[in-house]
Amino acid sequence: MQTEHPKIQQLNRLDLRNLAAARDLFTEDVVWHYFNPNLPDIEGDYTGLDGIRSFFQNIGGRSRGTFKVEPVSATAVGDELVVVHARDTLMFKERPKTLDVVVVWRFKAGRIAEVWDIVPEKPTEE
Repeated sequence: MQTEHPKIQQLNRLDLRNLAAARDLFTEDVVWHYFNPNLPDIEGDYTGLDGIRSFFQNIGGRSRGTFKVEPVSATAVGDELVVVHARDTLMFKERPKTLDVVVVWRFKAGRIAEVWDIVPEKPTEE
């Protein structure tokens, strides 16, 4: 039986709704890079857990609390990277949206140091 990669095990502990409980998973200066051509006003870099928390509060507010993340697959690339395909669902401008996104997690000294959250230009479903 194949065991799950240790970095994927770390990500499985992460609850984006409760970042404080996962503080030990992140470096102090972690950076969340957000790419979404449909939301240029919130694209950019969010630094530290407070920055990441504000990003998710912003998304939650815009979606009126409907934003949900469903991991589809996770692939470790060596000991530094994990590439996750996730399906995000939310209501946006009164319409349901489903987005297939890619999130690349970079680990440094066993902790999450950088994240690239990449959203396609066109939603999967509308």
